[in-house]
Amino acid sequence: MQLQPTASGVKNAVLVGVVLMLLGDLLFALNDAMGKWLVTNFSLGQVLLIRSLGCFIVLGPLLVKQGPEKLFRVERKGLQVLRVLFATLDVVLFYAAVAYLPLADVMTFYMAGPIYVAALSHFFLNERIGWRRWLAVLFGFCGVVIALRPSSAMLSLPSLFGIIGSLSFSMSLVLNRHLRNTSDTTLVTWQMLAALVVGVVLSIGSWQQTTPLELGSMLALGVVASCAHLLITRSLKLAPASLLAPLQYTLLIWAIAFGYAFFGDIPDMYVIVGGTIIVVAGLFIFHRKNLLGTVPTEAVPVDGH
Repeated sequence: MQLQPTASGVKNAVLVGVVLMLLGDLLFALNDAMGKWLVTNFSLGQVLLIRSLGCFIVLGPLLVKQGPEKLFRVERKGLQVLRVLFATLDVVLFYAAVAYLPLADVMTFYMAGPIYVAALSHFFLNERIGWRRWLAVLFGFCGVVIALRPSSAMLSLPSLFGIIGSLSFSMSLVLNRHLRNTSDTTLVTWQMLAALVVGVVLSIGSWQQTTPLELGSMLALGVVASCAHLLITRSLKLAPASLLAPLQYTLLIWAIAFGYAFFGDIPDMYVIVGGTIIVVAGLFIFHRKNLLGTVPTEAVPVDGH
């Protein structure tokens, strides 16, 4: 006889899922703030390399439990490679952008990820979206343009890093839907191995001596990122994605708070207005999707930096 979950048990699981999502978002924002501090003092390659090694402090036991052989028994190898490329490009460009831009600015670009996913899913996943959501997508794009500060200098190199990085992030989310039968440990491990290789290449000729505190901070960067990913992955198994999706926008609040506390950055009116438009558009897309069915897990930006 199989016991059925009680209503109180389901309610408690959902509450735990919400708490884990909020904690995961907080850790992702902390990870981004730590990354900004480190890439302004060390080369991007050095930070990526040591960060990736730090990730395996968390991933190592999971790999032992899963079995290393499962890393090579994966579905659709071509798409696996493509996802790793987009995920690696996302991380590299994110850190390149925050080295020059305030944290809240870059995070605003990344908050448009669910909007990009909605548009990309129409073409790559054959998930048709109606005219209302298309209007929301266009509305969200307008928010991105405003956040870019409309001027002759709006397409500065760091801004382009942020835009292209957020698009790469969205493509990796879309590919996640195709690869949903692959374990999270396998997906994240290949992603971190690719970042490790890129870090080795980019750190050639730019390696700096580090103090124990600085080395520990870079390793901690990987630990924090891995823990954040695992927390959010678990939250999505306990609570509906349609409930958890809007909570991702707390990342923007944390980015503003950490940016001010650690770097003295105060978002200007362009970022505030553009970010508000992006959040409203994203919430509307989630709302419409929820009316028509269940919000797909892959529309939630679960993989931070």
